[in-house]
Amino acid sequence: MGSVKEEFTVAVRKNEVVAAVAPFQDHWLPLTNLDLLLPPLDFGVFFCYKKPTSSHSGRMLSVLKKSLAEALISYYGLGGEVVPNALGEPELLCNNRGVDFVEAYADIELRNLNFHNPDDSIEGKFVPTKKRGVLAVQATELKCGGIVVACAFDHRVADAYTANMFLVSWAEIAQSKPVSMVPSFRRSLLNPRRPGRADPSLDEMYVPIPSLPRPEENHEPTDHLISRIYYVSSDQIIELQSLASSDGDKRSKLESFSAFLWKQVAAFAASKDRNRISKMGIVVDGRSRLGEGDEDKATAMAYHFGNVLSVPYGSQPIGELIEQPLCRVAKQVHEFLKPATNKEHFLGLIDWVEAHRPEPAMTRVYNVVKDDGPAVVVSSGLRFPVSKMDFGWGCPAFGSYHFPWGGLCGYVMPMPSPVRDGDWVVYMLLLKGQLEQIEKGAALVFRPLTSDYLNL
Repeated sequence: MGSVKEEFTVAVRKNEVVAAVAPFQDHWLPLTNLDLLLPPLDFGVFFCYKKPTSSHSGRMLSVLKKSLAEALISYYGLGGEVVPNALGEPELLCNNRGVDFVEAYADIELRNLNFHNPDDSIEGKFVPTKKRGVLAVQATELKCGGIVVACAFDHRVADAYTANMFLVSWAEIAQSKPVSMVPSFRRSLLNPRRPGRADPSLDEMYVPIPSLPRPEENHEPTDHLISRIYYVSSDQIIELQSLASSDGDKRSKLESFSAFLWKQVAAFAASKDRNRISKMGIVVDGRSRLGEGDEDKATAMAYHFGNVLSVPYGSQPIGELIEQPLCRVAKQVHEFLKPATNKEHFLGLIDWVEAHRPEPAMTRVYNVVKDDGPAVVVSSGLRFPVSKMDFGWGCPAFGSYHFPWGGLCGYVMPMPSPVRDGDWVVYMLLLKGQLEQIEKGAALVFRPLTSDYLNL
């Protein structure tokens, strides 16, 4: 079950806007320099719940909307909208326009959803398309009595850490619990230094968008990215880490996983040209780094609302990636990752953006142009709070991020399994051929996610 495609329809029953319940004074909130590195892009997240007990039956939608209106008092940035300022840069207008909330019904049972193929079962059905504002929510009741709660966030305003804070707070409010994380909107925490001190190496990681080749100079895509979800057992993760550490230097599980994935992606591209360059990027959260040596700032950064990310990456010829043992590739991953895991890197990145404003900029790894080899970015979702998303009728049977962006750079996010401690659930957005290579060359590691695995 779960991997078998079942046709179903989703009917929208009601559209409304949920706004903060407290009186609100309109004001402008500038985006930080780290926010400005994100293009206009939305990311989704969804949670699947089994049929609740009779005491909650029929009350789920009202509980969700009431608690959302209360959560938006503290998370007021999510109830605003992004508008350009006089320089053309995006800013956040906190005007309590509210959140578009969609109520829907799907004529399918939870256990029959195709969890392995979210393009078929989730995209355009459960995760809302955000048309206005910063956040959109959809709650879809299922034929079996279960419910899917999904959100779409504007990435220019919130990263996954911010989304996680909000989601947990929303669930806590729904259960009348004290909110454990109240967001901080102190933009001064991420102000540039005077004078700025950006390391020249940042020019190799980031690029002003106007400097990129014009669209007609990019290659015409002959393939496109598709989404799949797998699970990886804890035994396989430990085995990968052991192999990646076989040269005597212990690598993290994420480094080991990323190195293994990089080799698989390269293997698919080897038939075309083994000399082409493949790129692997890893998303680094800078909150703890920016708080180094300053206890007050560390506390404030732990609650910071916004993006605090950097995406260092490495480049390697495809042939070398295939031929090298996993421990050698893992060492390369560690070496390109390490310089971005300190305070000075993030302070320098803030200064780098300031020196290029108002020109928009982006990380170079996302820019896949003609004759480039494959590129993929790994973002750790291992703090994904699926076990804390209880609105009062139990924890989700399953939850995942959903991030079907455009372009040709792949995106992979490992998350904790909701059913087996130590296992990972892995969302993958890769080219069809890359996924086929992974399913053929690493079938023992990446297993398609099914409702049987989720005990549905």
